[in-house]
Amino acid sequence: MSYSIKRVPEPQPILGAWTPFKELVGVTSVRTEADYAQACATIDVLIDEIGDNENHPLAEVLHYLSEQVQEYEGEHVQIPEAEPREVLRLLMEQHGLKHEDLPDCAPRSRISDILNGRRAISKEIAKRLGRRFRVHADVFL
Repeated sequence: MSYSIKRVPEPQPILGAWTPFKELVGVTSVRTEADYAQACATIDVLIDEIGDNENHPLAEVLHYLSEQVQEYEGEHVQIPEAEPREVLRLLMEQHGLKHEDLPDCAPRSRISDILNGRRAISKEIAKRLGRRFRVHADVFL
């Protein structure tokens, strides 16, 4: 199979675009706890802006940073076998989130009910939480 390549830029123009991007975002590779925290905070801001719009111009940035975070988590963060609500609690704690910070996943009262064991996580909410935290929805079911 043959692909046509539009144009391959020289390294200096790439560096000229990459350096300001890296300075603006604060992280482009997740290698340390500080990188991880910066990337997660940036991902949260991007998710709030993008929502479910995969055609949003920033969706590729979100995807890139999410892949960096997933790679780091695969090596450094272990999610223990736990009840779905405990997984949610752990992820919220790691991301510095409260009940009211997840309106894109479920109403505040529903999140509270889930965390207090009064309600199970529905498939739809599990999907939303999976997208929000960039994990497979099965961890919430």
